Amino acid sequence: MSYVIRSVRVEEWAAARELRLLALRDPVAHLAFLESYEEAVAKPESFWRERTARVAEGAQGAQQVIAEGPDGEWVGTVTVLLEEAGSRDWAGFPVERRQGHVVGVFVRPEYRGIGLTEVLFDAALEWAWGRGAERVRLIVHEDNGRAQTFYRRAGFVPSGVIVPLAADPDGRELEFVLEPAHIQPGG
Repeated sequence: MSYVIRSVRVEEWAAARELRLLALRDPVAHLAFLESYEEAVAKPESFWRERTARVAEGAQGAQQVIAEGPDGEWVGTVTVLLEEAGSRDWAGFPVERRQGHVVGVFVRPEYRGIGLTEVLFDAALEWAWGRGAERVRLIVHEDNGRAQTFYRRAGFVPSGVIVPLAADPDGRELEFVLEPAHIQPGG
């Protein structure tokens, strides 16, 4: 089976919404995403149109990459945001250098383990490096072992930065980073 890896297009907001809602129903969604299915499904069409436009093909500050199956069904996605030095990130931490921030990682369960996540990450990282990112990072819940295992295989390493969760005082998010020096040839 072959897949097309590409950026989402502005007019594909409904498909982007559908895949996000599916991701929010995943059994570990409460560990992987900062919103619930109930919050997302209640948002109006205008929200989804604007959200998709911000990460669509040609956008400069973010890019959503999708994996499209032979039948046109979207089977996976990852988004990378550019964060500028001198700004603050979503958690209020200062951003010290231009960096990519990987968010919204999801592959339908029946397509996991076939290398699709790796290909999605390759496309997202290529986009970030091509826009001058000095490093790429992501935030992962300390209890999301499945995600941590993949991120480590992809070359990301824990930075030591811990992000407390307001919604879960006992939970913590861990920052993982990928610096150009950590990239292995051919990977």
